[in-house]
Amino acid sequence: MRSRRRPARESLPPEWRSPWWPVFDRPHDPRPPRRRPRIERLVDRVVPSGTGRRTTLPGTGGGPEVTAYRYEAPDRPRPSGALVWIHGGGMVMGAPWIDHRLCDRLARELGLLVVSVDYRLAPEHPFPAAVEDCWAALAWLHGRADELGVDPARIGVAGASAGGGLAASVAQLAHDRGVPLAFQGLVYPMLDDRTVLREDHGGRGEMVWTPAHNRDAWGWYLGHEVRAREDRAYAVPARRTDLTGLAPAWVGVGSADLFHDEDVLYAERLRDAGVPLELVVVPGMPHAADMVPGLVAAQGFRRSFVAAVARALGEPTVERQSE
Repeated sequence: MRSRRRPARESLPPEWRSPWWPVFDRPHDPRPPRRRPRIERLVDRVVPSGTGRRTTLPGTGGGPEVTAYRYEAPDRPRPSGALVWIHGGGMVMGAPWIDHRLCDRLARELGLLVVSVDYRLAPEHPFPAAVEDCWAALAWLHGRADELGVDPARIGVAGASAGGGLAASVAQLAHDRGVPLAFQGLVYPMLDDRTVLREDHGGRGEMVWTPAHNRDAWGWYLGHEVRAREDRAYAVPARRTDLTGLAPAWVGVGSADLFHDEDVLYAERLRDAGVPLELVVVPGMPHAADMVPGLVAAQGFRRSFVAAVARALGEPTVERQSE
């Protein structure tokens, strides 16, 4: 049975209020999400994808084929940069269609090839299924860079929420496997299962993604309840002890987000390890506020992310070419 709670959005500051919040701020349901394939296929067909086209990528290591969307402008320069984008949804929900507009914008405005991964979801497919699917997309870009017209020195990975956590895991994999990665964009990323073990969240996580949502999602993804020890590499990116040598990062989160503390700590650890880093913290911003239509207060956050992608993966300037 779904739990009832007083909507925290009623106490939001004026700049964060929107009539669209009820679409995003849903009551917690402790039951595993039900897959509704017919509805999902219908939504996938009716939501405009812009330049996006559905495609299938080969799996890696004997894994299954991976469904993805490929976005590119007709006049994309070749070679161009490329970005693997990973959608959010707590590892248990979501699909590429929720980010069609963003991926199309990145492709059109920045001249990139963008690949958005329709990765396998928990609890039907716990770790490492999602990481393997996202890794397959990055491996595909590198393996076919010449054919695709992609500069292998300008390939990055990014994602929001759970997708940001998966992007961090893929960045770690890329480092360990010697695959060049120019950028990791972590948008209010879901990085650390140990947040579930904390009792005091400082009033954060009252909207959209609550401690109850987080507890259930991590349990379904990991295949067990969160515990003090988790030794599987890449399952929980924040548990990695050595962050040296990882790709340059952009990390963004709101101060009202449940993930605020774990995101800021991971960013500080990246910086301490010598990783080039930009950290953006927006005062008062709840989780996923940049996805709420018409919310002007969040537009600067989205612009900051797009600008970071442009600097890392866009057309090289004369200065960058001479470095």
